[in-house]
Amino acid sequence: FNPLHCQVHQDMEQPLCNYFIASSHNTSLSGDQLLSQSRVDMYARVLQGGCRCVEVDCWDGPDGEPVVHHGYTLTSKILFRDVAETINKYAFVKNEFPVILSIENHCSIQQQKKIAQYLKDIFGDKLDLSSVSTGDPSQLPSPQSLKGKILVKV
Repeated sequence: FNPLHCQVHQDMEQPLCNYFIASSHNTSLSGDQLLSQSRVDMYARVLQGGCRCVEVDCWDGPDGEPVVHHGYTLTSKILFRDVAETINKYAFVKNEFPVILSIENHCSIQQQKKIAQYLKDIFGDKLDLSSVSTGDPSQLPSPQSLKGKILVKV
């Protein structure tokens, strides 16, 4: 162990767009993207492994409950609510920097409203509801200012 590594300073005060972000694609899948199982514990695994951007592939589910799965495949379906609860539980266990939910939305307006309500109810104050109205990426907030926050991109 090199003691000089203890002195490394990570500047986390720059706009969010200035950083590489560890991201996950098809996060819910435990195997291949055509036949595998969708599992909520995959979100816990990637978040604890350092991932800060997870994909949530949302589709209309039965009984008005949105589901997460890789569309137009034979992958299994899991409830959006369960995914959000798992993300809430594990988002900041190992890392306090923001988590970005990359939502791939294929839902009807009715189920989109349900997703929005789940996001508010489950994440509470962690959900960043501010919006960036400028096209200038240098105006984005910094990772430091977003510690403990969940961001949503759709």
